[in-house]
Amino acid sequence: MDSYGPVTGDGVPLGAREWPARRVPVDGVELLVRDVPDAAPDLPPALFVHGLGGSSLNWTALGLLLNDTIRGVAPDLPGFGRTPLAGVTGISEQAAVLVALLEHEFDQPVHVFGNSMGGAASVALAAQRPDLVKSLTLISPALPHPRVSASALWFTVLATPRLGPAVMERTRRLPFDQRFQASLSMVFGDPRSLAPEVRAAYEQELHRRDTDPWSQEATVSGARSILRSSLARPRRSLWADAAKVDCPVLLIYGGRDKLVDARIRTKAQRTFPNARLLYLPQSGHVAQMEHPDEVARAFRQLIESNPSLD
Repeated sequence: MDSYGPVTGDGVPLGAREWPARRVPVDGVELLVRDVPDAAPDLPPALFVHGLGGSSLNWTALGLLLNDTIRGVAPDLPGFGRTPLAGVTGISEQAAVLVALLEHEFDQPVHVFGNSMGGAASVALAAQRPDLVKSLTLISPALPHPRVSASALWFTVLATPRLGPAVMERTRRLPFDQRFQASLSMVFGDPRSLAPEVRAAYEQELHRRDTDPWSQEATVSGARSILRSSLARPRRSLWADAAKVDCPVLLIYGGRDKLVDARIRTKAQRTFPNARLLYLPQSGHVAQMEHPDEVARAFRQLIESNPSLD
């Protein structure tokens, strides 16, 4: 198995096998929620949380690789994927939706996987409701970074009133192929190495996102939330939340990540009281899509090294 396309037992590429979906009413909105297929009902529960502009489809391969270890659900958060926008789509609002979803779905703590902004929301969730979280696996979490980067400036532009929506609208008018190639370059460490089914699914999702009337507003709202979190006072920051998280934490960073500077990994590992680190030099912002085998292996090792997680 490698990043070029792991397959199921029947030879179907993992990245091409879509999970079954259903609608779950939560906090005034009907979330689209996907269930990991073929997972035994007595396995420990898990939650997969996508990032800004992502969807539940970001977890397709990883969830299937782990379906002998966990039974998981992956929601499309409000304003993303196939869930309509419902109010503000900030980090704290996402954490509140996740709390409601977990209380609706499970009667025990869960293994939480979060990517990017979804990782930030997962940290807030674990800090506020430790009773709901058994472990945290954070892939390029959007924690505040002291260095000003190109991505930080981009989020600042998107968060600026009038300017952000104008930039989004102008970008949307560009030829689709140009936007698609730019997105591939921004999100993945090496787009050329992507399995064909992963690339095709990503392209299809970007096409579909163009038809969502709420897509622009949700993205701008999310960018504003990320910017606000980076400006929060230390005692109210996500780093303060991270220091409160007592459960085992797996941190995963990519050396080619253009959105989250992987150099922050040292601070992250120091801040979480019980954390281990996986650094993938060739990966970009979504290691669970580029290197699902490595991520799955690291999660299994986390479970094996923590008897309390059995």
